[in-house]
Amino acid sequence: MAQQQINPLYCIRHSAAHLLAAAVQKLYPEAKFGVGPVVENGFYYDIDFGDTAISVGDLSKIENEMELLKRQNLEFERQELPIGEAIQFFQKINQPYKIELLNDIKKHGTMASKEIDNTESDVAQKIVENVSLYKIGDFFDLCRGNHVKSTKQIGRYKLVSIAGAYWRGDENNPMLTRIYGVVFETKDELKRYLTMIEESQKRDHRKLGKELDLFTFSELVGAGFPLYTPKGSFIRRRLNDYIETLQASHGYTQVWTPQVAKAKLFQISGHYDKYKGDMFRVVSNHSKEEFYLKPMNCPQHTQIFASQLRSYRDLPIRLTDFSMLYRDEKPGELNGLARVRSFSQDDCHIFCREDQVNEEIDLALSMTKEVMQTFGFKYRYRLSTRDPKHPEKYLGDQATWDKVEKCAVDIMKRNGIDYFDGPGEAAFYAPKMDLMATDALGREWQLSTIQIDYVMPERFGLKYIDNDGKTKRPVMIHRAIIGSPERFMMILLEHFAGAFPVWLSPVQVVLATVAERFNDFAQKLAGEMSSREIRVEVDDTNESIGNKVRKAAKQKIPFILVIGEKEVLEESFQVRERGVEKQYSMSKDDFIEKLIKLVVKKSQF
Repeated sequence: MAQQQINPLYCIRHSAAHLLAAAVQKLYPEAKFGVGPVVENGFYYDIDFGDTAISVGDLSKIENEMELLKRQNLEFERQELPIGEAIQFFQKINQPYKIELLNDIKKHGTMASKEIDNTESDVAQKIVENVSLYKIGDFFDLCRGNHVKSTKQIGRYKLVSIAGAYWRGDENNPMLTRIYGVVFETKDELKRYLTMIEESQKRDHRKLGKELDLFTFSELVGAGFPLYTPKGSFIRRRLNDYIETLQASHGYTQVWTPQVAKAKLFQISGHYDKYKGDMFRVVSNHSKEEFYLKPMNCPQHTQIFASQLRSYRDLPIRLTDFSMLYRDEKPGELNGLARVRSFSQDDCHIFCREDQVNEEIDLALSMTKEVMQTFGFKYRYRLSTRDPKHPEKYLGDQATWDKVEKCAVDIMKRNGIDYFDGPGEAAFYAPKMDLMATDALGREWQLSTIQIDYVMPERFGLKYIDNDGKTKRPVMIHRAIIGSPERFMMILLEHFAGAFPVWLSPVQVVLATVAERFNDFAQKLAGEMSSREIRVEVDDTNESIGNKVRKAAKQKIPFILVIGEKEVLEESFQVRERGVEKQYSMSKDDFIEKLIKLVVKKSQF
């Protein structure tokens, strides 16, 4: 079997997975091995330890054994066997999971490459007569390759966590222990990554969301359906208001559409066939019609456009929508606000003439740039195109796709945008220009997207009357800037480590009183600040001033003012500013003006 050419870091990580398994076999001779694919930054291996309970505390022991094997500079020896002989071999060494994989090959005459080949490619449909095994020391594994030549070339690694995983992702199968490892070529690269992971754990939005009282989840409501507290709801609304104000200033108009629609709508759009597995089906008590919770707004927006006859003079029509969306994500993939089942989007669909496409996209790119600068994100774009190996995934003809993908490249070049290719990342109806933002920890997130769509207008029969009196199809541009405000809140929480900029902070100032006799003054001052649209709280609880200050600081409040005798008499305050070690003195009027300026210019503090 010919081996693929795979990048060196992939080979190192792939080889490290085998090294882990070899070490486990030394320490736990009765272990049964599942699969060990390469994943982002490293690998994992699913292992059945039988009655032996493995915890995070055992990882250092396994890691030490890996190091002993690595120092022996063991070669990765490849052997090729007929399937029947391979099955007999793994029967002899009592590895039932490998036998199951081999029997699948023998039965179906195909190879599921992600499980057996350990590659990142899609499932490879091909007849397989022989399979390859790799040996290091006394350990044999079923694998296609590629590997480094010997264990000393495996670079630097660290076992970081364990988790439970059902064999082959099926809850009816045994639960295996999944060991995760990270692997890099050099010690410095590994150290930088581990430092970033340590910092990201401190910034985990689930932890911060609870500490700052922003959102919660309830088993009674259901997994993946977040509940926003008053503070969390404020941030969510503030983000929406910011985007909507920006959009309105450029001629975008907001609409509102139902969260449920007939299946026929999604059948016409193509989502029914391409996306139904991720949609919630809704049953009516009074109708046999099939309904679904909408996973996106675009099909319903086509019906607003189609509701009346349009002229070329009416275009472009820019419709924005913040209504809720629902997607039936798998329970194992739900992750705080990062992956939920209910969310909204700063969604926009632009219906325009073909000669207006460039101008509309330039406007969208300009707005997106302004928003990214507001939050201090560095970014680049991914040009998400078709997977040429799987044309069946996409709607529309090849000529249209060729045209739109070329148009997207021209737009990127004309705007001087740094971009990289993302083959296979296109939507099923159009290529995408996806903005990838880098946060404070150097992690990359997809936020904005722009898509030039000829397919949806064709499927819905959308039309307008051109200046020559003839009927023509509009072009539909899909556009989002921050994407989902819920997910964006998560990114901001981790980007700012919970210290939201003043304009986004639910509470901007805490007035902490030294004693009860200063409470009335603090309440009066709070009222004055509130009248200037400053969000202020008074802490007049019967606690020490030290406790009050520490409590406000833990809540990441931007400003803390201690109210005592001097402050009441002079109306001048010692200001404790978040992130500033030394206090400074400021008059009441100057402080209020400073805070208002920070809000107006949307400072990143």
